[in-house]
Amino acid sequence: MKTLQNIGLSLFLIGLAIFTSLIFLGKYEVTPELFDNIISDKGIKSELFINDIKNNVVGKEFTNPFSFSSSITTALETANAAHKQNNEWDKVIWTKPHSFSYEIAKSAGNGTIKEHKGLFWWLTFGLGIIGALLYVIPNVIILGPPGIKNNGVWFNAATNRSWIGWFAFVFLVGFYIILYFRPDYIVNWTYIVDPISKNISGNLASQWFLYGFLYSTVMIVMGIRMYIKYRHNKYQMIRTTSVLFFQIVFAFLIPEILVRFEKPWYDFKNAFPLDYDFFYSWNLDQLIASGGLGLFILIWGIVLSLVIVPVMVYFFGKRWYCSWVCGCGGLSETLGDPYRHLSDKSVKSWKLERWLIHSVLIFVLIMTGFTLYSYFSGAEAILGIKTQTIQDVYGFLIGALFAGVIGTGFYPIFGNRVWCRFGCPLAAYMGLVQRFKSRFRITTNGGQCISCGNCSTYCEMGIDVRAYAQKGENIVRASCVGCGICSAVCPRGVLKLENGPEIERIHPNDILLGNDVNLMDLVNQK
Repeated sequence: MKTLQNIGLSLFLIGLAIFTSLIFLGKYEVTPELFDNIISDKGIKSELFINDIKNNVVGKEFTNPFSFSSSITTALETANAAHKQNNEWDKVIWTKPHSFSYEIAKSAGNGTIKEHKGLFWWLTFGLGIIGALLYVIPNVIILGPPGIKNNGVWFNAATNRSWIGWFAFVFLVGFYIILYFRPDYIVNWTYIVDPISKNISGNLASQWFLYGFLYSTVMIVMGIRMYIKYRHNKYQMIRTTSVLFFQIVFAFLIPEILVRFEKPWYDFKNAFPLDYDFFYSWNLDQLIASGGLGLFILIWGIVLSLVIVPVMVYFFGKRWYCSWVCGCGGLSETLGDPYRHLSDKSVKSWKLERWLIHSVLIFVLIMTGFTLYSYFSGAEAILGIKTQTIQDVYGFLIGALFAGVIGTGFYPIFGNRVWCRFGCPLAAYMGLVQRFKSRFRITTNGGQCISCGNCSTYCEMGIDVRAYAQKGENIVRASCVGCGICSAVCPRGVLKLENGPEIERIHPNDILLGNDVNLMDLVNQK
């Protein structure tokens, strides 16, 4: 088993090394014909940009994406600055510099990688998948009985914030920074998934198709690990199957197939306010212009957010979405499972969690209010604040930095639910419903609790489950995503996830938002 693991680890690291090295390889050359096509397709009117590119880029060969990107982005930013200063707004190129550079690099790239896409797919994704499975499967099996129990997780360099964890942290953060802010550096990565993208959507792969494919692949590999690890628990088996299905089918395949038929790209499970740009003017215009399907998507998105989500939370808690449907939760529960014990259980962290997540919810609601007012009134600003500015701020700070770079990149250091716990506005919305108007709770049997601490250790949402179990109190917390791991690792069967009458959710001594509330006070209020 150990030999097989070492082989698997070696293959995975080789695949990862080749994948990473592709950033530094490749050749890029913009021919006069290609540049003319770009100018025509984009409708570019800036003679400053055109002349700069013709003099410094066209006809020259670049041996790495960094120098190529620098030439394109510098020319664009210089031209835009001059046009804005001269109030020549019709000549400004509004596309983000590195996104514009990516589009040119995608067409201008050439060389071995672009010519042998299948080979490099096997040298990267292929070796990575095979190696990961060879390492993960024996590693889970040799742990002994199914489940996690007391398995020495704090003594593992990969899961105790040791050097391996920090390496994973740096790699993941770096990956998300490049993905969101420097897509022109990863054109070679998109080449190797071009054949897959062509077969599904009919288009060449973008960085977002690459991310969706990589996301789904990682979830499948780590999902297999979940199946083996939690093979004793039917709830975990079904839950893992559910998140894999919704990610692969609803979040990845269906939106790409819609694009193939020239329909709007849309993830039917993505609800507002997590889907924060749903009410942006460009999205509303696109949906309305798309005919029947577009109108259906518009109505579905509104009904999903305002009706389906709160009703489902009332009956089943936020677990129906966060642990069974959501792609963010799906990645957390598969790739992030080895890091779930790293969540901070302190009261200080709980207070920070409540301030942050509800602040994000308020931010997105205000932004959406601005957006809808601007859409229907035609005004660009409200109270002197431009709607586009607040959208850009939210998109950068929350949509990219928090949800992507921090939300996933911080798994190996702060646990697997950083985004879900501290930043997701949909989680905040559902949490309020779950906390005050839901039939869901986790029941405890204090008489059977042996204070082993497994439940608290492995709670990814930073809940001190043992404190509730020792008192025999039901766990009714806005943050609880109902993953059920606390119940799965309990050696005494103390914890159970249940749905029932609301009055049974509260015991006389339950802790509500940090304050003691007597059951009779609640009854009298009714």
